[in-house]
Amino acid sequence: MTSITLTNVISLTRWLRLKEILVIGLVGGIPPIPGRFLRNVLYRSLLVRMGKSVRIERFSEFLGSHQIELGDRVHIGQSCFLDASRDGNKISLGDHVWLHDNVRLTGDGINARILLREKVMLERGSDIKAHDNGLVEIGRRTYVGPYCCFAGPGPIKIGEDCMIASHAGIYANNHNFADLTLPMKSQGVTCYGITIEDDCWLGTGVKILDGVRIGRGSIIGAGAVVTKDIPPYSIAVGVPARVMAQRDGNKN
Repeated sequence: MTSITLTNVISLTRWLRLKEILVIGLVGGIPPIPGRFLRNVLYRSLLVRMGKSVRIERFSEFLGSHQIELGDRVHIGQSCFLDASRDGNKISLGDHVWLHDNVRLTGDGINARILLREKVMLERGSDIKAHDNGLVEIGRRTYVGPYCCFAGPGPIKIGEDCMIASHAGIYANNHNFADLTLPMKSQGVTCYGITIEDDCWLGTGVKILDGVRIGRGSIIGAGAVVTKDIPPYSIAVGVPARVMAQRDGNKN
């Protein structure tokens, strides 16, 4: 019975993937007005949920579409790539989420989840990856600038109304290196996770390292590398980032 069930699951997965390939091959490159209509009709039969007035532009691709859900008025730009093909994965885009061209959302492992809440906007070239049992969650109305990179395997939780400028990196993992007798790549990694609370502003090129919490309403200056927690309503700059002032004007 087990072997029959496993065979059926494998066959179903292959059939779903074949349908995804057929959709991208048949209608993926058709220009906007007829293309959007045809893509919506076909993807509605594949996605676990697809809301009203969704726009899917040319050459975008979905893998594991039975584990992807799109809310109302979601916009998927050209050449986006959403991969939820591994077991237990989930990619969920809330109402009015906007993905610009060449955005990648990848579940790189089992039970990986990427959740974009209402009115999140990801600019061109942003790359978000959740690993085994990992979570990347971005809160409502948060803006992510071009060419940002977020990756686990630790959980990443970004609050509401945040602004994250271009080329920012949020990495919820770090290599262990204390044992001098072993190569660093053989010593494993930490994956404590990263939390960015509501109403934070990260400047261009900011890097956030594993285990950090950035308090509500904080500002991180361009190019900073954040290695420790930042208190709420702080202004932090530098490498490593240091709190220089509070938003009420008081200096440290």
